[in-house]
Amino acid sequence: MTISCQSSFQSSSEEHKREGSGSLYLVATPIGNLEDMTYRAVRTLQECDIIAAEDTRQTRKLLSHFDITPSMLFSYHEHNKAASGPELIRYIIEGKNLALVSDAGLPAISDPGADLVALAVEHHIPVIPVPGANAALSALIASGLPTTSFTFAGFLPRERKDIRAVLSGLRSVQGTLLFYESPHRVAKTLVHLQEAFGNRRVVLARELTKRFEEFLRGTIEECIAWLEEHPPLGEYVIVVEGESKEEAEKAEAAWWQELSIEEHVSHYENGGVVRKEAMKKAAADRGLAKRDIYNALLERE
Repeated sequence: MTISCQSSFQSSSEEHKREGSGSLYLVATPIGNLEDMTYRAVRTLQECDIIAAEDTRQTRKLLSHFDITPSMLFSYHEHNKAASGPELIRYIIEGKNLALVSDAGLPAISDPGADLVALAVEHHIPVIPVPGANAALSALIASGLPTTSFTFAGFLPRERKDIRAVLSGLRSVQGTLLFYESPHRVAKTLVHLQEAFGNRRVVLARELTKRFEEFLRGTIEECIAWLEEHPPLGEYVIVVEGESKEEAEKAEAAWWQELSIEEHVSHYENGGVVRKEAMKKAAADRGLAKRDIYNALLERE
């Protein structure tokens, strides 16, 4: 077994340059308010040889605001990471310090920066976080829901069957759940959450740190109704309460726990219940929508 140890302790006078290989700096940027930017983040961007950005147009606005003129500004995003990643690593190996930024918040969170970090670690390049604003944690601490334990799930997949698979795995998590969502998908995502989890408490946080920052607190059902009357605007963090201890104990005691969905439905059918009603009963037991049971059975045919 190989153990890798990186020491990132540095004084401010030596942080800007190293002999030999350079370093990869993960620099947090504002999630809305430009005052989210830290002094350290500004200094790091001023001193690094290269800045790699998800959207160079967006980053140029930020750099201009803080009077930062980078020597080299590279585009690094989901669609070019396979080619740009190795090139950026080569620059670091040659001795240049590189700052990675996303459009907002911490890079490498629901962001291709994670792939660049993995490449850097693979090449034994020091990876140095420059922390700052983060939408998910900002929403969590202001939500009023438990913060002792939480799970960040990011954006849900696009396909319904993939969404069901992800949410099924999160249904029994007792810690608070955090999701990212765009305004045009947030209402549909709430419907998926209700189908998977039932009518739990939820907080919708949008436009965090911006002028029109808003927290909507209620049940999933209440939030769906609110969005029907108030069209969604801005990027959202959805904070969902986890499964309660009582729900977990009830699920553990469920007689059908070891059964597949097909076996669960067959159990009721063998008792003389017609198939349509058997599917309805199985859905109620599992806390799912009847159509989820129907689709699961179709996939097995």
